[in-house]
Amino acid sequence: MIPETVASNGLVLLGCGKMGSAMLEGWLKNDFPLSSVWILDPFPSERVQELAGLGLNLNVELPVNPAICIIAVKPQMMGDALPQLISCGGGSTIYLSIAAGTPIAKFEDVLGAERAIIRAMPNTPAAIGMGITALIGNSNVTTGMMQTAEALLSAVGQTVLLDSEDQMDAVTALSGSGPAYVFHLVETMAAAGIAQGLSTELAFQLAKATVAGAGVLAEQADEDPAQLRVNVTSPGGTTAAALAVLMNELPDLMNRAIGAATARSKELQK
Repeated sequence: MIPETVASNGLVLLGCGKMGSAMLEGWLKNDFPLSSVWILDPFPSERVQELAGLGLNLNVELPVNPAICIIAVKPQMMGDALPQLISCGGGSTIYLSIAAGTPIAKFEDVLGAERAIIRAMPNTPAAIGMGITALIGNSNVTTGMMQTAEALLSAVGQTVLLDSEDQMDAVTALSGSGPAYVFHLVETMAAAGIAQGLSTELAFQLAKATVAGAGVLAEQADEDPAQLRVNVTSPGGTTAAALAVLMNELPDLMNRAIGAATARSKELQK
Protein backbone atom coordinates (compact mmCIF):
# COMPACT_ATOMS: atom_id res chain seq x y z
CA MET A 1 0.00 0.00 0.00
CA ILE A 2 1.30 3.46 -0.94
CA PRO A 3 2.08 5.44 2.25
CA GLU A 4 -0.38 8.20 3.11
CA THR A 5 2.53 10.61 3.62
CA VAL A 6 3.40 10.32 -0.06
CA ALA A 7 -0.16 11.12 -1.12
CA SER A 8 -0.46 14.02 1.33
CA ASN A 9 2.97 15.62 0.73
CA GLY A 10 3.25 14.86 -2.95
CA LEU A 11 5.35 12.88 -5.39
CA VAL A 12 7.58 14.59 -7.95
CA LEU A 13 8.52 12.75 -11.12
CA LEU A 14 11.45 14.30 -12.98
CA GLY A 15 11.04 12.87 -16.47
CA CYS A 16 8.19 10.65 -17.58
CA GLY A 17 9.43 8.48 -20.42
CA LYS A 18 8.76 4.77 -20.79
CA MET A 19 9.93 3.75 -17.32
CA GLY A 20 8.46 6.74 -15.54
CA SER A 21 5.17 6.22 -17.37
CA ALA A 22 5.13 2.53 -16.51
CA MET A 23 5.55 3.31 -12.82
CA LEU A 24 2.97 6.10 -12.96
CA GLU A 25 0.39 3.77 -14.49
CA GLY A 26 1.09 1.23 -11.79
CA TRP A 27 0.51 3.79 -9.03
CA LEU A 28 -2.68 5.05 -10.62
CA LYS A 29 -4.00 1.50 -10.74
CA ASN A 30 -3.45 1.48 -6.99
CA ASP A 31 -5.67 4.59 -6.64
CA PHE A 32 -2.85 7.07 -6.08
CA PRO A 33 -4.44 10.55 -6.46
CA LEU A 34 -3.49 12.50 -9.58
CA SER A 35 -3.48 15.73 -7.59
CA SER A 36 -0.54 14.38 -5.55
CA VAL A 37 1.67 13.90 -8.63
CA TRP A 38 3.96 16.59 -10.07
CA ILE A 39 5.71 15.87 -13.37
CA LEU A 40 8.54 17.87 -14.88
CA ASP A 41 9.02 16.91 -18.53
CA PRO A 42 9.69 19.26 -21.46
CA PHE A 43 8.13 16.82 -23.92
CA PRO A 44 5.21 15.16 -22.12
CA SER A 45 3.46 12.29 -23.84
CA GLU A 46 -0.16 12.50 -24.93
CA ARG A 47 -1.07 10.30 -21.98
CA VAL A 48 0.63 12.64 -19.49
CA GLN A 49 -1.07 15.65 -21.08
CA GLU A 50 -4.38 13.81 -20.81
CA LEU A 51 -3.76 13.15 -17.12
CA ALA A 52 -2.83 16.81 -16.61
CA GLY A 53 -6.30 17.68 -17.79
CA LEU A 54 -7.69 15.40 -15.09
CA GLY A 55 -5.73 16.89 -12.20
CA LEU A 56 -2.08 15.86 -12.51
CA ASN A 57 0.38 18.74 -11.98
CA LEU A 58 2.46 19.13 -15.15
CA ASN A 59 5.42 21.53 -15.42
CA VAL A 60 4.18 23.80 -12.64
CA GLU A 61 5.72 24.99 -9.38
CA LEU A 62 6.75 22.07 -7.18
CA PRO A 63 5.55 21.49 -3.61
CA VAL A 64 7.83 22.94 -0.92
CA ASN A 65 8.64 19.67 0.81
CA PRO A 66 7.45 16.66 -1.24
CA ALA A 67 7.62 13.22 0.29
CA ILE A 68 9.65 11.87 -2.60
CA CYS A 69 11.30 13.07 -5.80
CA ILE A 70 11.78 10.36 -8.40
CA ILE A 71 14.49 11.00 -10.97
CA ALA A 72 13.57 9.26 -14.19
CA VAL A 73 15.54 11.06 -16.89
CA LYS A 74 18.17 9.52 -19.13
CA PRO A 75 21.75 9.79 -17.84
CA GLN A 76 22.75 12.07 -20.71
CA MET A 77 20.00 14.54 -19.72
CA MET A 78 20.88 14.52 -16.03
CA GLY A 79 23.15 17.58 -16.10
CA ASP A 80 20.38 19.87 -17.34
CA ALA A 81 17.45 18.28 -15.51
CA LEU A 82 18.70 17.53 -12.01
CA PRO A 83 19.34 21.13 -10.84
CA GLN A 84 15.57 21.68 -11.01
CA LEU A 85 15.31 19.66 -7.80
CA ILE A 86 17.97 21.47 -5.77
CA SER A 87 15.48 23.82 -4.10
CA CYS A 88 12.87 21.08 -3.77
CA GLY A 89 12.47 19.57 -0.33
CA GLY A 90 14.76 19.28 2.63
CA GLY A 91 15.92 16.70 5.11
CA SER A 92 12.67 14.73 5.01
CA THR A 93 12.42 14.45 1.22
CA ILE A 94 13.56 11.20 -0.37
CA TYR A 95 15.35 11.44 -3.70
CA LEU A 96 14.96 8.21 -5.62
CA SER A 97 16.76 7.69 -8.92
CA ILE A 98 15.86 5.08 -11.51
CA ALA A 99 18.46 6.33 -13.99
CA ALA A 100 20.78 3.62 -15.29
CA GLY A 101 24.49 4.04 -14.76
CA THR A 102 24.27 7.10 -12.50
CA PRO A 103 25.84 6.50 -9.06
CA ILE A 104 24.62 8.00 -5.81
CA ALA A 105 27.77 10.14 -5.57
CA LYS A 106 26.74 12.13 -8.67
CA PHE A 107 23.40 13.00 -7.09
CA GLU A 108 25.14 14.04 -3.88
CA ASP A 109 27.43 16.34 -5.89
CA VAL A 110 24.45 18.21 -7.36
CA LEU A 111 21.76 17.96 -4.68
CA GLY A 112 24.00 18.03 -1.62
CA ALA A 113 25.73 15.35 0.43
CA GLU A 114 23.17 15.78 3.23
CA ARG A 115 20.23 14.64 1.08
CA ALA A 116 18.66 11.19 1.46
CA ILE A 117 19.28 9.51 -1.89
CA ILE A 118 18.16 6.07 -3.02
CA ARG A 119 19.29 4.49 -6.24
CA ALA A 120 16.81 2.03 -7.73
CA MET A 121 16.46 -0.11 -10.83
CA PRO A 122 12.88 -1.08 -11.73
CA ASN A 123 11.70 -2.66 -14.96
CA THR A 124 8.78 -2.05 -17.31
CA PRO A 125 6.44 -4.83 -16.06
CA ALA A 126 5.80 -2.30 -13.27
CA ALA A 127 3.06 -0.98 -15.58
CA ILE A 128 1.01 -4.12 -14.86
CA GLY A 129 2.10 -4.51 -11.24
CA MET A 130 4.62 -7.26 -12.03
CA GLY A 131 7.89 -5.36 -11.96
CA ILE A 132 10.87 -5.90 -9.70
CA THR A 133 12.99 -3.10 -8.30
CA ALA A 134 16.39 -3.29 -6.60
CA LEU A 135 17.27 -0.49 -4.14
CA ILE A 136 20.31 0.86 -2.29
CA GLY A 137 20.51 4.10 -0.31
CA ASN A 138 23.19 6.43 1.01
CA SER A 139 23.94 6.91 4.72
CA ASN A 140 21.26 9.62 5.04
CA VAL A 141 18.46 7.20 4.20
CA THR A 142 16.72 6.07 7.38
CA THR A 143 14.96 2.76 7.81
CA GLY A 144 11.65 4.58 7.59
CA MET A 145 12.65 6.29 4.35
CA MET A 146 13.66 3.01 2.76
CA GLN A 147 10.39 1.47 3.89
CA THR A 148 8.52 4.35 2.25
CA ALA A 149 10.41 3.82 -1.01
CA GLU A 150 9.80 0.08 -0.85
CA ALA A 151 6.10 0.58 -0.17
CA LEU A 152 5.79 2.92 -3.14
CA LEU A 153 7.63 0.54 -5.44
CA SER A 154 5.84 -2.51 -4.03
CA ALA A 155 2.68 -1.04 -5.52
CA VAL A 156 4.12 -1.91 -8.95
CA GLY A 157 5.84 -5.21 -8.15
CA GLN A 158 8.50 -6.85 -6.00
CA THR A 159 11.42 -5.07 -4.32
CA VAL A 160 14.87 -6.28 -3.26
CA LEU A 161 17.49 -4.48 -1.16
CA LEU A 162 21.09 -4.65 -2.32
CA ASP A 163 24.12 -5.08 -0.08
CA SER A 164 26.30 -2.76 -2.16
CA GLU A 165 25.90 -0.19 -4.92
CA ASP A 166 28.48 -2.18 -6.88
CA GLN A 167 25.75 -4.76 -7.56
CA MET A 168 23.61 -2.25 -9.44
CA ASP A 169 25.33 -2.66 -12.81
CA ALA A 170 24.60 -6.38 -12.87
CA VAL A 171 21.03 -5.76 -11.67
CA THR A 172 20.56 -3.25 -14.49
CA ALA A 173 21.79 -5.81 -17.00
CA LEU A 174 19.72 -8.70 -15.64
CA SER A 175 16.33 -7.37 -14.55
CA GLY A 176 16.39 -3.76 -15.75
CA SER A 177 17.12 -4.66 -19.37
CA GLY A 178 15.78 -8.21 -19.01
CA PRO A 179 12.23 -7.63 -20.30
CA ALA A 180 13.71 -6.75 -23.70
CA TYR A 181 15.47 -10.12 -23.80
CA VAL A 182 12.19 -11.88 -23.08
CA PHE A 183 10.34 -9.87 -25.73
CA HIS A 184 13.02 -10.84 -28.23
CA LEU A 185 12.62 -14.47 -27.17
CA VAL A 186 8.92 -14.22 -28.00
CA GLU A 187 9.82 -12.72 -31.39
CA THR A 188 12.31 -15.46 -32.22
CA MET A 189 10.08 -18.30 -31.00
CA ALA A 190 7.20 -17.00 -33.11
CA ALA A 191 9.44 -16.56 -36.14
CA ALA A 192 10.64 -20.14 -35.75
CA GLY A 193 7.05 -21.34 -35.53
CA ILE A 194 6.18 -19.43 -38.69
CA ALA A 195 9.14 -21.05 -40.42
CA GLN A 196 7.65 -24.45 -39.50
CA GLY A 197 4.33 -23.61 -41.12
CA LEU A 198 2.26 -21.79 -38.49
CA SER A 199 0.38 -18.60 -39.27
CA THR A 200 1.83 -15.38 -37.85
CA GLU A 201 -1.15 -14.82 -35.55
CA LEU A 202 -1.08 -18.36 -34.15
CA ALA A 203 2.69 -18.41 -33.74
CA PHE A 204 2.68 -15.20 -31.70
CA GLN A 205 -0.29 -16.33 -29.62
CA LEU A 206 1.47 -19.58 -28.76
CA ALA A 207 4.83 -17.91 -28.07
CA LYS A 208 3.44 -15.15 -25.83
CA ALA A 209 1.23 -17.49 -23.82
CA THR A 210 4.06 -20.02 -23.41
CA VAL A 211 6.58 -17.46 -22.16
CA ALA A 212 4.05 -15.79 -19.86
CA GLY A 213 2.81 -19.08 -18.42
CA ALA A 214 6.30 -20.49 -17.92
CA GLY A 215 7.35 -17.31 -16.11
CA VAL A 216 4.45 -17.53 -13.66
CA LEU A 217 5.12 -21.24 -13.12
CA ALA A 218 8.80 -20.53 -12.44
CA GLU A 219 7.81 -18.01 -9.76
CA GLN A 220 5.11 -20.09 -8.11
CA ALA A 221 6.50 -23.63 -8.26
CA ASP A 222 8.38 -25.15 -5.35
CA GLU A 223 11.01 -26.61 -7.68
CA ASP A 224 13.80 -24.48 -9.09
CA PRO A 225 13.89 -23.68 -12.85
CA ALA A 226 16.42 -26.44 -13.54
CA GLN A 227 14.06 -29.06 -12.10
CA LEU A 228 11.09 -27.57 -13.95
CA ARG A 229 13.09 -27.98 -17.16
CA VAL A 230 13.82 -31.61 -16.33
CA ASN A 231 10.14 -32.21 -15.56
CA VAL A 232 9.09 -31.37 -19.13
CA THR A 233 12.01 -33.04 -20.89
CA SER A 234 11.37 -36.67 -21.84
CA PRO A 235 14.54 -38.55 -22.86
CA GLY A 236 14.75 -38.68 -26.62
CA GLY A 237 11.67 -36.49 -27.04
CA THR A 238 10.97 -33.22 -28.83
CA THR A 239 11.95 -30.99 -25.89
CA ALA A 240 15.25 -32.84 -25.52
CA ALA A 241 15.96 -32.29 -29.22
CA ALA A 242 15.41 -28.55 -28.86
CA LEU A 243 17.42 -28.29 -25.63
CA ALA A 244 20.35 -30.07 -27.24
CA VAL A 245 20.65 -27.00 -29.45
CA LEU A 246 19.76 -24.34 -26.87
CA MET A 247 21.92 -25.62 -24.03
CA ASN A 248 24.90 -25.76 -26.33
CA GLU A 249 24.61 -22.10 -27.30
CA LEU A 250 22.29 -20.14 -25.00
CA PRO A 251 24.36 -20.12 -21.76
CA ASP A 252 27.36 -18.50 -23.43
CA LEU A 253 25.18 -16.16 -25.48
CA MET A 254 23.26 -14.95 -22.43
CA ASN A 255 26.45 -14.57 -20.40
CA ARG A 256 27.94 -12.40 -23.13
CA ALA A 257 24.74 -10.38 -23.52
CA ILE A 258 24.36 -9.61 -19.81
CA GLY A 259 28.10 -8.99 -19.59
CA ALA A 260 27.82 -6.41 -22.38
CA ALA A 261 24.90 -4.69 -20.65
CA THR A 262 26.80 -4.64 -17.34
CA ALA A 263 29.84 -3.14 -19.02
CA ARG A 264 27.71 -0.47 -20.65
CA SER A 265 26.12 0.40 -17.31
CA LYS A 266 29.60 0.93 -15.87
CA GLU A 267 30.60 3.08 -18.86
CA LEU A 268 27.64 5.36 -18.30
CA GLN A 269 29.03 6.25 -14.87
CA LYS A 270 32.19 7.78 -16.31
